[in-house]
Amino acid sequence: MKFGLTSIMGRLRRDARGECGIAGFFCLSLALALVMIASGCGKPAAAPPHFAATPVKTQVLEQVSIPDSSTYLSTLKSRRSAAINPQVEGWIIKIYAHSGEHVHSGEPLMGIDPRVQEASVNSQIAARDAQAANLANAKLQYERAQKLYQAGIVSKQEFDNAKTAYDAAQAQLNAMDAQVTQGQAQLHYYNVTAPTDGIVGDIPVHVGDRVTNTTLLTTVDQPGSLEAYIFVPVDHSRDLRAGDGVELLDSNNKVLARSSINFVSPQVDDATQTVLAKAPVPNANGAFRNEEMVNVRVTWRVTKGLEIPVLATQRINGEFFVFLADSGPKGTVARQQQVQLGDIIGNDYVVLSGLKAGDHLIVGGLQFLADGMPVKETIENSSSPALADPH
Repeated sequence: MKFGLTSIMGRLRRDARGECGIAGFFCLSLALALVMIASGCGKPAAAPPHFAATPVKTQVLEQVSIPDSSTYLSTLKSRRSAAINPQVEGWIIKIYAHSGEHVHSGEPLMGIDPRVQEASVNSQIAARDAQAANLANAKLQYERAQKLYQAGIVSKQEFDNAKTAYDAAQAQLNAMDAQVTQGQAQLHYYNVTAPTDGIVGDIPVHVGDRVTNTTLLTTVDQPGSLEAYIFVPVDHSRDLRAGDGVELLDSNNKVLARSSINFVSPQVDDATQTVLAKAPVPNANGAFRNEEMVNVRVTWRVTKGLEIPVLATQRINGEFFVFLADSGPKGTVARQQQVQLGDIIGNDYVVLSGLKAGDHLIVGGLQFLADGMPVKETIENSSSPALADPH
């Protein structure tokens, strides 16, 4: 251009002052537009901005086996555990074993004061001896009456009376013998012994305590398998059957042991409205203890479906979204997809809708993604060259 922008503007203003108002203003505006267009002549147009593809990690979604399961609190009970209760009442005078000790069957655990019972047995023995003397006398009377009757000296009634007295004395002696035997057997219960081989549990009683038949003295547990007592709510009881798989879980839902239900109660507990199910628990390494409470997951059925990592999801306004790597003619871009999710199994969500097998789910590099952004994917769960990113 021959004139500078300043000189052109000055001339246009002078020319505009010489014309009528509106026409002059129009001429001035048109001239300004022509000047601005002319000033841009010869300069190249600005190129659209170019964004480098963001590297991301993806997983190709595949159908997997998804268990339909429920988790309940269960109590483990030893199948070979004995609770030791006294069969007699009295005062503890001696404790022979201590908690945690290995004992054998018949080995003494503690003693209860037997003196009252011993006195009773001695009295019964003395009464039996007296009755034995009465029996001997009744026998002599019977034998004498028999001879006199045969000789015709005494009547038949006297002979029958002698025989009756002898039979009664014999029966009474037999009854006293039984009482003595019972009393002596009762004396054995004052010495509490181990019913089986095993490990002595807690001993809550002390020397000098008075115990009754309902007092728990201790337990004797045999190491080995346990049994899980699972109380299933009645709502699920119709799905409960022998053979259903169960998993014992720790506090982090890690599987500690697997088993299957071998017993289902035919009755419902009216107090808790639950059904008792049992499952054997292997315990060769002693990882579990008697009366321990653990979480047990019961698997009702197994279906096919999709799972996605929890960390691959985003929640926006209460809805779940994921990013998919969508390949097209112009390259691979990140596409945001709304999904419906179900339960969490381990570290994965169960997909209810929104995804299908074969989708490339972005699982790494999500921090700065936006819908439509170019991405360069690295597939993590497939070694097949056909699934590699061609871009």
